[in-house]
Amino acid sequence: MLGTIDWIVIIGYFALIAGIAWWSIKTQKQKTTDQYFLAGRHLDWFIVGASIFASNIGSEHLVGLAGSGATDGVAMAHYELHAWCLLILGWVMVPFYMRSKVFTMPEFLERRFSPKARTVLSGISLVAYVLTKIAVGVFAGGVVFSTLLPDVNLFGLDSFWVGSIVVILITGLYTVIGGLRAVAYTEAIQTIILVIGSVLVAIFGLHYIGGWSKLRAIVGPEMFNLWKPLIPDGVASTWAPIKEAGRMAWYFNDNYPWLGMLFCAPIIGLWYWCTDQYIVQRALAAKNETHARRGSIAASYFKLLPLFIFIIPGIICYGLAVSGELPVLQQQLIGPDGSIIRDQAQQAFPLMVAHVLPIGVRGLVVAGLLAALMSSLAGVFNACSTLFTIDFYSRLKKGVSQENLVRIGRIATIVMVLIGLAWLPVIRGGKGLYDYLQGVQSYLAPPIFVVFFAGILNKRLNAKGCLAALGTGFMLGLFRLAIDTPVKLIPGFQYSEGSFFWIINNIFFQYYSLFIFIVSVVVMYAVSYLTEEPDYQKIAGLTFGTVTEEHKKTTRASWNKVDVVASVIVCLLIVAIYIYFSGIFQK
Repeated sequence: MLGTIDWIVIIGYFALIAGIAWWSIKTQKQKTTDQYFLAGRHLDWFIVGASIFASNIGSEHLVGLAGSGATDGVAMAHYELHAWCLLILGWVMVPFYMRSKVFTMPEFLERRFSPKARTVLSGISLVAYVLTKIAVGVFAGGVVFSTLLPDVNLFGLDSFWVGSIVVILITGLYTVIGGLRAVAYTEAIQTIILVIGSVLVAIFGLHYIGGWSKLRAIVGPEMFNLWKPLIPDGVASTWAPIKEAGRMAWYFNDNYPWLGMLFCAPIIGLWYWCTDQYIVQRALAAKNETHARRGSIAASYFKLLPLFIFIIPGIICYGLAVSGELPVLQQQLIGPDGSIIRDQAQQAFPLMVAHVLPIGVRGLVVAGLLAALMSSLAGVFNACSTLFTIDFYSRLKKGVSQENLVRIGRIATIVMVLIGLAWLPVIRGGKGLYDYLQGVQSYLAPPIFVVFFAGILNKRLNAKGCLAALGTGFMLGLFRLAIDTPVKLIPGFQYSEGSFFWIINNIFFQYYSLFIFIVSVVVMYAVSYLTEEPDYQKIAGLTFGTVTEEHKKTTRASWNKVDVVASVIVCLLIVAIYIYFSGIFQK
């Protein structure tokens, strides 16, 4: 399926990545924690922005987002239009993070609330990274290789295993040796390759199907409508009895209703872009507040691309399959009833690469796919090692030298690589992993979002309120996960229709996430105001109510009109995209 020229391009890509990683390692010795975990806090704004985007663009886009485009059209673009969340990171959160000089988000929570809050968030983040982000990255590597190189076998392992192992080992190697500096610089070049390659997929796909108008005519206008109905056609409008409500909620689960997207999706977006160690670590590594903000603004421009370079190719793949333009796609993606097979839709993007692109270009795009997989894994490896070393090991082992902390960080990364390899059989055996992980994210994010944003906005909120909100929110999330897991992972498992567990399982995951958010807010405010006030001297500069005039002057000096104009343009582009894909122009 890949020609000689394709292999030359792929080998050239690996050589380029190896060279960049080697250069980044040689030009700065990784002797201190600042250098290893935060690249010495010397990254320029473009490297910060490209690294943020490359860390975000991973398996969930290559496998999940393109597959979602094939099954549900542009519905998932709501998440990808969260570029404005990056503006919140740059303009609202960065000043607090940069002046606190923290390594991790849990460390910031300790400064704002208490050491217990830091420990709770660190533990949950570490487990979540290992079992979700690494798992998804390894799974996607296997899917890409098994689709593009189905005949590859090595020592009895098929292409899924070979691809997964190669990607995770190479990524782990340069992450272990080079730390965040190697990760950030390789991510910058990977971003360029990925964007170019994905744009080529969209261009060649549109050319193959006969243009934009032909695509719309084949797939229908609803595939290009961001706002899905609350109560779809054919479903009773009454919400009683509960059994019928459950049926509607289950139906919604496949159609992303606009109410959930409007109110719940921003909570998930702000948690991910503004408080998640995996993303914010890049901003923390910037030279100063100016570069951190401009890096966030640059990343917001990059974040507008996934709709066009992943979702649209997924829709094109569906159009080519359902129309019969490419019989091989029709055979793999369309079922006997004429509808798309959801379990097969995750192969949409690699199938486009395999059957639409010409030789040579195909090699470049495969390199882009590998770039996304590797950058996603590299980011989570580094984030995990940072959390473990800074938030656990350094607190248990007092007086440890900087060199030893770096060594422990490398060992922690190796452990993450081994766990990722050990997780392969579990990933390959599961189905619907992407939907499951979307649920995990929605259940874990709300309490974290609440304690960070409410903690910065209101100086009266205290450590007891923070811990109560985190504990309550996570218990509610774990409760839903415990109910969902058997249904997702055990073939044929179902709760008795109408039972309590059945009702909980059938509530649309975004609505349940919104419920967790509301409960977390109420608990945090109630407990905080029923207990003592925090020591405002200890949280000086960490909330809006404790920011000094000197802090304000420093922040004001860190931006100019160019930054403001660039941010306004991003907002206007988002509004324009929402207007176009709102159904107004799809009639």
